Amino acid sequence: MLSEVLAADNQAIDFFEVAPENWLPYGGKLASQFKALTERYAFACHGLSLSIGSPDPLDIDFVKQLKAFFKTHNIALYSEHLSYCSAGGHLYDLMPIPFTEEAVKHVAARVRTVQDILEQPLVLENVSYYAAPGQQMTELEFICEVLKQADCQLLLDVNNIYVNSVNHGYDAEAFLQALPTERVAYYHVAGHYQQAADLLIDTHGADIPDPVWQLLQQAYQEHGVKPTLYERDFNIPALSSLHHELATIRTLQQQALNSSARQKFAV
Repeated sequence: MLSEVLAADNQAIDFFEVAPENWLPYGGKLASQFKALTERYAFACHGLSLSIGSPDPLDIDFVKQLKAFFKTHNIALYSEHLSYCSAGGHLYDLMPIPFTEEAVKHVAARVRTVQDILEQPLVLENVSYYAAPGQQMTELEFICEVLKQADCQLLLDVNNIYVNSVNHGYDAEAFLQALPTERVAYYHVAGHYQQAADLLIDTHGADIPDPVWQLLQQAYQEHGVKPTLYERDFNIPALSSLHHELATIRTLQQQALNSSARQKFAV
């Protein structure tokens, strides 16, 4: 999509999000094209390999590479998954961190180190997971405690809440309401694959279904209207087709803003 985006006037798109690992290795033409885009649009970075919950030592050299990349492209918003992807080597998947107090302390200390090096906040995403090894606390308790002890922000992934609520049998709206509003930096929304009535797979490869749209609307009402990224990682339609999804996001945002304004006026 790089050439198409460079050539088009994409007024429907407010910002892009990229995995920095996909761009760090490149120089030459690709690097200059990417720089041309980051000079035209706001960009956020969503990492894949920081492995914040890993038992392996934190990759300090990698964090320093990220810092230089962010400075080059004026990127102030960097998020990562509240998971890990390495243990004695890369695992090439996002693994669930045990929901334990020990893991909270481990992750929070690593987050503080990353923030100190980057000199900017690290935003952690609530992730989809399919098993909970060694669980001693709920997913919600774990997320909230990590955010508190690390003093970091939350990337609230609406689709992941819905997927987990089906797979693990909890109330998605109650989970959403209990998250700390003051920590929410921005939102992710995406589609998923239904393998069974009680098993959803977080794929980012399908249109956004109605229950996820409804939960996004609820998120705006509970935590406010914030930047919202539409994730589509494969089965990607034409860029023009994606604008329909963006229009729906804008509509929900405007409805939430109008509702908030009416409530203030009533008070």
